[in-house]
Amino acid sequence: MSGWTADEMPRLDGKTVVVTGANSGLGYEGTRAFAERGATVVMACRSVERGERAADEIRRESAADRADLDLDVRECDLASLDSVRAFAEGVEDGYDAVDVLCNNAGVMAIPRSETEDGFETQFGVNHLGHFALTGRLFPLLDDADGVGGDARVVTQSSGAHEQGEVDFSDLNWERSYGKWKAYGRSKLANLLFAYELQRRIDDADAGDGEGATGDLAVRSVACHPGYAATNLQHRTAEESGNPLMKVAMTAANAVLGQDPATGALPMLYAATADVDGGAYVEPSGVMNMRGTPTVGRSNDASYDRADARRLWEYSEEATGVEFPL
Repeated sequence: MSGWTADEMPRLDGKTVVVTGANSGLGYEGTRAFAERGATVVMACRSVERGERAADEIRRESAADRADLDLDVRECDLASLDSVRAFAEGVEDGYDAVDVLCNNAGVMAIPRSETEDGFETQFGVNHLGHFALTGRLFPLLDDADGVGGDARVVTQSSGAHEQGEVDFSDLNWERSYGKWKAYGRSKLANLLFAYELQRRIDDADAGDGEGATGDLAVRSVACHPGYAATNLQHRTAEESGNPLMKVAMTAANAVLGQDPATGALPMLYAATADVDGGAYVEPSGVMNMRGTPTVGRSNDASYDRADARRLWEYSEEATGVEFPL
């Protein structure tokens, strides 16, 4: 697997790919790669204006014929469950199937705030928003031919999940708040969700459990980009209000970071290569911070089945979204 690049992606003509946070960073690079391979890419963006600018830039800079790039910019604010619902309904009206869903967007280490629905923002956006979106789009994923026989749900985590702990007595940090601890929790939640989704797909295929549907052609895969120098670090520094953090983030990006196109490779690999459901794709270099994609293993806490089930049940209740499994 080492050495894999986007040039090895298959053609995606006739496929529909949804990418959250598609207007910048990893989402932007993923969108460009999918579109250049022939996919229709639904760019789920909080700001349609920024999304349209990004789509125009992709068309200008793409090595492919501009006329061949099919980019559909739509509003989706993951901090609003109403916005997630409206976006999903719009996709249902416009498309017969979704072959790949990339749960990529996120916020990192920001001061405590709450989403429109009253959830701590990092947990609400990074996990709950994507949980709700995946559940609402799941019928379209199940209707797809997919890539390599299965539709894919690709959930972007981070190495920061290793610092995350799930405290079910205070999931929304109402008693105390640490911005980096909250980020780690949200990224651990991404993995608990991705692996639990695959287990529930497997159970449905085996005919286990009440309401099991069987023959689900959907695969759930997790990934993380390593240290990718994107706007995420700059937004974190801006939100902090600390000029020293701005200097530190800029220096770290310059010394440690890899470019966003390389950082997007694990997501692209998870979406298009022959990987098993429940896999964890990460960079293959030193400390899994840089390099081309490989299948690795996340920390032990991310495979805790009891925590995953409990988080799933909480997420269903919190979002009002149940998966047809």
